[in-house]
Amino acid sequence: MTPRQKGLTSAHIAAVFFGLTGVLGHVIHASPMTITFGRALFAVLALYAVAMFLKASIVRGLDRRSYVSLLCSGLALTIHWVTFFMAVKTGGIAIATLGFASFPAFITLLERLVLKDQVNLMDWLLVVLVISGLILVTPAIDLNNAGTIGLFWGVISAITFAALALINRTLGRLNAIQIAFWQNMVVLVLCLPLGLGGMAMLSDSSLLWLIVLGVICTALSHFLFVHSLRSIPARSAGLIIALEPVYAIAFAMVLFNEQPTLKMALGAVLIITAAVWPRKQTGHAA
Repeated sequence: MTPRQKGLTSAHIAAVFFGLTGVLGHVIHASPMTITFGRALFAVLALYAVAMFLKASIVRGLDRRSYVSLLCSGLALTIHWVTFFMAVKTGGIAIATLGFASFPAFITLLERLVLKDQVNLMDWLLVVLVISGLILVTPAIDLNNAGTIGLFWGVISAITFAALALINRTLGRLNAIQIAFWQNMVVLVLCLPLGLGGMAMLSDSSLLWLIVLGVICTALSHFLFVHSLRSIPARSAGLIIALEPVYAIAFAMVLFNEQPTLKMALGAVLIITAAVWPRKQTGHAA
């Protein structure tokens, strides 16, 4: 297998594991806060082990500016994960994942409104695609509809992920494992008051799936994604990772018989098209 083939394989495996996040959020019987706390806990332990294995320092290069950025990005990651799992618990895996998949549109909007970046016509067209897709995906204009509420939380998850992606721009001088470790550490601390108590109430199966979520779908997925960048361009890896909603929806259909309606499927096509359309890279931390 050539280095490029290894890189493509690593990226696709990472995308599959990222796509499993919603499935595991569905089968773990715990609150979104407890799931987020446990995910961060086991991810921190795994990322620390990976850093030691790679002999990569988790403190080198940190300064006051880095601490501020890591704290802000960790806060964004916390909200992103909690709201995503709220979306899964409320609206189902497919709805939650499609809501999250709208993040490219919010990256474009934040780039223009907050960073004052120049946004080209194609990016604005992708925003229109995402908005159109979300309209089609929305089950009903009714706040009592579980699917609509789930989609709302999924969109909040997308907005906070977009903020996380932009904050990650300021951390470019740090290595990816280091960034992931400290961001997860922030999540762990922030969720400690409300998440720790729920850990003692987990069944054996839920605890097992939570370990898988933290170690496989977080730490290992992040490592595989970073590893893929050694042999394939960042844009290629990013496009593969953007297929995460496809894998998530496929898992939901096979495992839980979550069959999308025609209207929802059309919306999904628009949102996923916008997600995989080539654009400048801003990172991934789903």
